[in-house]
Amino acid sequence: MSKPVVLFLCTGNSARSQMAEAFLRKHGGDRFEVHSAGLNPTGINPLTIQVMNEVGIDMDEHRSKSVSEYLGKLAANYVIFVCAQAEKSCPRIWPFALRSFCWPFDDPAACKGGEESRLQKFRDVRDQIEHQIKEWLATEPDSVGTAAGEESGTES
Repeated sequence: MSKPVVLFLCTGNSARSQMAEAFLRKHGGDRFEVHSAGLNPTGINPLTIQVMNEVGIDMDEHRSKSVSEYLGKLAANYVIFVCAQAEKSCPRIWPFALRSFCWPFDDPAACKGGEESRLQKFRDVRDQIEHQIKEWLATEPDSVGTAAGEESGTES
């Protein structure tokens, strides 16, 4: 039996969606096939790599991917928007997705200030994403048993 597919969507696929993909692989990779993509991929932010390394996650195999790599090619069971801009710009329901969620985390790359304040913002968002992933895994069933087209409300 194949695993349910989870697709994290963001604007640049440079920070939030990359972190979410990595954390779901770490904490639920035995239960899900995990991907991430962006509307306008910009490459992985070096601070994303740094803060994920701090918690023992190696991002060397990750790359920034466009949503076009998956649209019409991947039947995602779950589509999770990790930024409000992606949710507004993407189809409300991903083709064939059984459930979608919006977890609008702040964009750490948009943080103004010195290097230390920017780094702290990346750490804060990283920790929020990991907490959300763990919370979702504790409540989401191992397999998708909902009706096609069902959409959940915004979770935070």
